Parts: sequence; structure tokens; C-alpha cells
Amino acid sequence: MKVQVQSKKGLKTTLSIIVDKEEIKKKLDIRLIELQNEIDLKGFRKGKVPPLVIKNQFGKAIYGEVIDKVLKESTAKAIQDKKLKIASQPKIDLKTFGEGKDLNFELQLDLLPEIKLQSLEKFKATDYSIKVSKDVLDERLNNLKNEYKSFEDKKNSSKSELGDQVVFNYHATVDDKEFEGGKGEGVAIELGKDLFLQGFDKQLVGVQKNDNKKITSILPQNHPKKELANKKAIFQCKIINVKSPKKNNLDDEFAKKIGAKDLTDLKEKVKNQITNQYNIALKSIIKNEILDQLEKTHIFDVPQNLIENEIKSIPNNPNTNNENKSSKAAEKRIRKGLILNEYGERNNIKITEDEIKNEIQKQVKSMPGQEKFVFEYYQKNPSATQHLQSTLYEEKIINFIKSKIKLQKKELTINEAEKMITSLNENNKPKASSDVKKKETKLKKPKKISKK
Repeated sequence: MKVQVQSKKGLKTTLSIIVDKEEIKKKLDIRLIELQNEIDLKGFRKGKVPPLVIKNQFGKAIYGEVIDKVLKESTAKAIQDKKLKIASQPKIDLKTFGEGKDLNFELQLDLLPEIKLQSLEKFKATDYSIKVSKDVLDERLNNLKNEYKSFEDKKNSSKSELGDQVVFNYHATVDDKEFEGGKGEGVAIELGKDLFLQGFDKQLVGVQKNDNKKITSILPQNHPKKELANKKAIFQCKIINVKSPKKNNLDDEFAKKIGAKDLTDLKEKVKNQITNQYNIALKSIIKNEILDQLEKTHIFDVPQNLIENEIKSIPNNPNTNNENKSSKAAEKRIRKGLILNEYGERNNIKITEDEIKNEIQKQVKSMPGQEKFVFEYYQKNPSATQHLQSTLYEEKIINFIKSKIKLQKKELTINEAEKMITSLNENNKPKASSDVKKKETKLKKPKKISKK
């Protein structure tokens, strides 16, 4: 096989490749022998059909199959021998071919740019962390104390009030007819939460133990049985017990009740939960800071076909920022990706199968009750696993870069972190329309306090 550079302009290269006719003939002969064990022809025992007979019968199809294989093999070898990094599928232009002739074709290639990596020591970024003040921690702990209520029995003669817990059995009918799901025993609801049926709680205010109470309520619009949606139901309720809320003490006993070892452990868990809420957004800020520096200091041409494919990959929907679909924005994203990949290759950074499995296990643990769904999702969607691998690869490269650059540590209060995230989101709002949300760099502002 002979390979010559026909032309080279920027990132576009054309190779001229000639495969000798004798080499093609050898491959044809080998394929004809292989087909002896595969083809059945009348008048011949299997495996005994002469190659010449096979050639006469299927010559054109066999030649096409062999040429297709030769094109693939010679293309791959030419790219490997020339040590070229291609940006897209090569285009083949056949010049001469045919049985008894040399195979002559041109290979049109879009190449990836050569990237001269800068020394990481010249870059710097701020490594933000969250300082959880005593006030914020106390507020979260008090929320937990109020959320995880416990109740104690009221006196038999005491009537229920808002905030009390009422335990009851019920038997419900619609149009004097029973229906599926119309019976319940030991149902406990906290009056005022309105979590059973809208308006149901208020009708239980003023009941006491052993009362019988008739309650009228409207079944929900989204009831599983369509024929029951928005229907008036009559509930005959037998009050089993009435309980009043018992004040929780923030102590070791309470901490154990909600899954911590003791109060100290609970405080640590709550503190970690608060910092984790903000760490995702703060990591994105650090990452953007690093990527912006890398993109500005590495100058090289980006293949036009990659830019076009990047723009095409952005979905057309009302929430897509028009600026995000511009050639300039697409080029920046590709440039950043190419730089990261180059740092990854040069430093032999890889993602192992174990790392992918561990990440999937993390997702499984974070979604109790949906373990099977998560596993099946990745098993049935190879593209999802590939996306996960790409995300882990990028994260690993960013962490490597962070370990090499100058990182200035800075501790932020909750308010400072929220202001920074809000400010970044405001700066990233699309200029064309205030109704369009920027998809790529929009950072989610964590809630100040979560009750769970």
C-alpha cells in the first residue's frame, strides 16, 4: 500500500492511497476459499464447491465485499501510520478500481488541531467552601425537631384541635355504593396538614375518642378510577384515638429516633447536608473559572464540522438560549472540550469499569425504592453509560488540573454563596429575551433550609 499526502490546508488533509492489485487478488482468493464452507450449490457436496464456480456465480458481490473490507483496513492503517487524529468520519473518493486493477482512492480528512498545552502552574482559581454558622445550623435542627413530631394520647373526654393527630377507621360510599379503596383502618392524620382529602381535616376538629363522625368530601380529580373523579363521597368514621403533639427535645434520644448515633452525629450530618447543597454550585463556579482561563490561553483552529455538529445537537425549544447556538459559543465549548481531553491523554487519565459501577451504586443509594429502575436504565441505555463515563472523565481531569494549579482557599457564608450564585446567574441571562433561561451555565440556587 502506498500513501501520499495529496494536499494539506489548515485542518483539512487529503491522502492518496494505492492498494496493489496483487494484494487485492490474494484477499479475493482467501475469501473464495472461506466461502467453500458456507455455500451450498446443487450438484456439489458442501465444502467441495470449486472456488472458480463460486467466483462465476457470485463474483461481483464477493469483489464488492472484499473491496469494502480493503477500504476500511487501508484507511485505518493510513491514519495510524501517519499518526493523524481525525475529527470526523473520513470521506472516500474512489478513483480507479476493478478486478485486475490497482485500487486507487483519495481520503479526505478533517483533523483535530495540535494543541500545545500550557504549564498548569501559571493558572490559578479560588477553591470555595461553605461556613455553616450556628444560627443556620440551629434553624435546620429546629426544622427537623418540628418535622419529626411525636404524639401522646389525650384524655378520652378531650376534643381534637388543629395540630392534633386523629386515628380512625372509615367506610366510604359514593351514591350509596361501596367502591375500591373505600375502607381503611388505623388511618392517622395530623389535623391542619390537609394531606388526606381537601377539607377532610377540618371536619375532624372537635371529635373525641370513640366518636362516630360522618364526613362528606369530594374525591380528587386525578382519582385512579375515572368514574369516581370529582364525586361526592360519604365517610363513616370511627374515632379510635386522639393525640396531641409532644414537644421533642433536641437530644441524643431524638437524634437516634431519626437515624443518627447521637446529637453530635446529627449536627454533623445536618452540617454536611447544608454544605453539599452549595458545593455543587460552587464546584461549577471553580470549573468555569478554570475552563475560561484554559480557553483564553490555548489558541488553535477548531474543525468547522465539529462546530456545525455542536450547533445541531442543541435542541430547538423555547428554553434554548439563541446565543448558545451561535458559532462563537459552540466553538468555545468545543475548544474547552479539546483542551481537557488533551490534558487527559497526556497524563494518561482514564475511567475504569469499577469507577462507573461505583457511580451507579451511588445513584442507586440516593434513590431508595428505585434500585431496579436505575440498574435497568443503564443496562438498556448504553448511551447513558457512555454519558456517565464522559462526565466522570471530565470531572477527573478537572480534579487533576486543580491539584496542579494555584488554588486560593476561600470560605463563604451562606449569604455570600447565594449572592455569588445569583450574580453569576444574572450575568448569564440571555440578552435577546429575558424569558429565555440559559441552559448551559445556569446554576441552581440551593434552598436556604430544607426540612428533611
